[in-house]
Amino acid sequence: MAFEFKLPELGENIESADVVGVLVAVGDKVGVDQSLLEIETDKATVEVPSEVSGVIKEIRIKVGDKAKVGQVLFIIDAEGEVVAESAETKSEVAAAPVTEVAKEEIAQVKTEAPPVAGGLVEFTLPELGENIETADIIKVLVAVGDTVEVDQSVVEIETDKATVEVPVEISGVVKEIKVKDGDTAKVGQVILLIESTGAVTAPKATTAKVEIAQPVKTEPKEEAPKPTESAKPTISNVRAVDQRIVPAAPSVRRFAREIGIDIHQVKGSGPGGRISIEDVKMFSKLLNAGRDQSQAGAAPGVGSLIPVEELPDFSKWGDVEPQKMSNIRRKTAEHLSYSWATIPHVTQFDKADITELEKMRKQFKAKVEAEGGKLTPTAILLKVVASALKVFPQFNSSVDMGNKEVIYKKFYNIGVAVDTDRGLLVPVLKNVDKKNIIELAVELTELSKKARDKKLSIEEMQGGTFTISNLGGIAGTYFTPVVNSPEVAILGVSRSAMEMVFDNGEFVPKLMMPLALSYDHRIIDGADGARFTKWIIDALENPFLLSLEG
Repeated sequence: MAFEFKLPELGENIESADVVGVLVAVGDKVGVDQSLLEIETDKATVEVPSEVSGVIKEIRIKVGDKAKVGQVLFIIDAEGEVVAESAETKSEVAAAPVTEVAKEEIAQVKTEAPPVAGGLVEFTLPELGENIETADIIKVLVAVGDTVEVDQSVVEIETDKATVEVPVEISGVVKEIKVKDGDTAKVGQVILLIESTGAVTAPKATTAKVEIAQPVKTEPKEEAPKPTESAKPTISNVRAVDQRIVPAAPSVRRFAREIGIDIHQVKGSGPGGRISIEDVKMFSKLLNAGRDQSQAGAAPGVGSLIPVEELPDFSKWGDVEPQKMSNIRRKTAEHLSYSWATIPHVTQFDKADITELEKMRKQFKAKVEAEGGKLTPTAILLKVVASALKVFPQFNSSVDMGNKEVIYKKFYNIGVAVDTDRGLLVPVLKNVDKKNIIELAVELTELSKKARDKKLSIEEMQGGTFTISNLGGIAGTYFTPVVNSPEVAILGVSRSAMEMVFDNGEFVPKLMMPLALSYDHRIIDGADGARFTKWIIDALENPFLLSLEG
């Protein structure tokens, strides 16, 4: 019998959705819960599953259409008897606002995926962090027939922020590998099929994509009337939409609408031209300046305000070897270009006399090593900087130009730049103000090793409020570090050296540590920068100041 498949209820106050993908064709056979189309609302991008099994006889929508709740989208020649849902049943499965569980505005939940037939368990790519939807498969670490144990790494992946190994959450035998080196996998995509050696249950942390998030009971709604022939989407009765499907999250689209920007005119700086909120902000600034992005010469992946200069053909003068940027290098380039283009930088230089501090460091380093850490100048600076941030709260803030606000943070998470063979990574030590120097030294040692061994998780690189970059172990006297947006300041440390310093009427040798403080001039004035640097120097030269003022 013919079954009219209608767009189901999508949540409170959501009456329509944009069709961004039709996943079936006329004549296709579909099963219950098979996805028929992909839609986008103001709150999420989701796939809509079929309620019946059967054959697609008619498709009444196309990509780019706007469909209303209750509108007939497909005619399906259903197999067996089709029982219509009551209004009460529909209301019980109506979704709560997806924003409560949305990740990058895509509804996802932690769930226990049922095992597939034959005792096989689908191991999927888990959630990787906020706004991370895909990862490149660097290396598959197992082969078909291998026996794996809980917490054994099975694939090595690279995201925009880190290279990490993904552990399996069950024990068993690998029966099928669905990815290969070089593939790009989506969060929730099946990576392996594993025949469990224990109870056949799926890992608890498996990510499942859902179409309706957090069901709540709502008041019954009247069923939409059956559309007539004239109700089919036509130019006369459907709002005209740009047929290009813009690569942007619903939150970005909503932000663009709120500030009056046509999302189709914005050039994205992300992978594949993906548009971010920062890209929309840049476009808005250019419009306010009387220009558009084409005049600015923006290029995806470089930063919306950075002019693009066409490179000459270097091969005319000799051999060249073009190499694709790694995800980490590309993301670093994009992020630092954005930071440099949007933050008015000022750098304050000074030196600290660490002669006495170095004696104390050498005196107590064995005690720290016994705890598993290294008593480095950076470990000491972590404690000093956390205390300074309490004295100067504007350095522990972020600037929100969209809302004309300054966000002062009451937590003190400090990132430390780590040099790796894959580029610069910045693990973040959380709640630095609540830990002593030994604890910080141990944690810093562990995070630095994880960064170099590709074991650093996404969570360990998020939430920073200030950054320290220490090049003292390599070389150099001074440098100008770039502020790590949305932070407002970064402290650069160079190699300490013995210098003759005039003290108490005579020149005496002192171990001097060069410091370079870069800060956001929108919130921090030059006098503030000088005071902040002086406080850090005083604390390094007189550690009692940490207890007195910190």
